Amino acid sequence: MNTLTRIGLIELAFGAMLGWILVIQLAGPDLAGRLGVIAPRRLLQAHIDFIMMGLILVAIGLAAPELPTWTAAVVVFGTWLNPALFLPLAWREDLTRTLGYQATSMIAFLATSGGRTAVAIIG
Repeated sequence: MNTLTRIGLIELAFGAMLGWILVIQLAGPDLAGRLGVIAPRRLLQAHIDFIMMGLILVAIGLAAPELPTWTAAVVVFGTWLNPALFLPLAWREDLTRTLGYQATSMIAFLATSGGRTAVAIIG
């Protein structure tokens, strides 16, 4: 199994583990509030996005196993950072208005879309 596929499977597993937070939240809705979560739907978004991005990594790893390292690195960086950006929003949704969050989001989107475009051209 190539590295990209393995990283995709790890991302899938991480997304699946985030699902347990959602199960716990359903069992005890007040727990999220006690932990300071103000927007639990952001945890659901992260859960779904980590799973989708993991599937994309697995697909790319299987379809283009001989990608140059730089291309694989850009794709991995984007597919992990993109869903991770939902996590802090569960505690502070106003982060979306900060320059740091906006810049990080732009970097994540550039890495994700640019990396996949590179895969389509190179792979």
